[in-house]
Amino acid sequence: MINQALEDHEIAGCFAVMRQLRLPLRAERFVETVRAKMAEGYRLAYLQQDGRVACVAGFRIGLNLAMGKSLYVDDLATDEAARSHGHDAAMMAWLRQLAKEEGCAELHLDSGVQRHRAHRFYLNQNMDIVCHHFSERLR
Repeated sequence: MINQALEDHEIAGCFAVMRQLRLPLRAERFVETVRAKMAEGYRLAYLQQDGRVACVAGFRIGLNLAMGKSLYVDDLATDEAARSHGHDAAMMAWLRQLAKEEGCAELHLDSGVQRHRAHRFYLNQNMDIVCHHFSERLR
C-alpha cells in the first residue's frame, strides 16, 4: 500500500531509503528539510513491505508554460534490499494515477546520466527521453 507521508514520524521513516539516492542527506535535518520543501508544494509518498519502507517518491504538481499542469518526480528510490519486487513499478503506477486524478497532462522526471539501470526501468515504463537537462554549479 502506498501512502503520503504527512506526519513527522512518516517522513522520518522514509529517510533510510531516500538517503540511498541522495547521499548528502542527514537524518537530523531530514524532517525539517522535507517540511520546508512541502511548504513549496513537495509531497512524499512511501510504499511499505513487511512494516518497513521499501520505496519512496518525492514529487510535486505544478503548472508551467512548456508542459502545462504536470506531476514532476524529484526523487524515486527503492531500498537496495527490496529491489526486484516491483515496488518501483507500483510507485510509478500510483504516481501516474494521482497525476490523472489531479488533472495533469504529463508526468516528468530527471535521472542522472550514470543511472543506466534506472533509465532501462523508465523506458520500460513507457517514458521517453525528451530533453537534455543542463546545470551550472554556482559558488
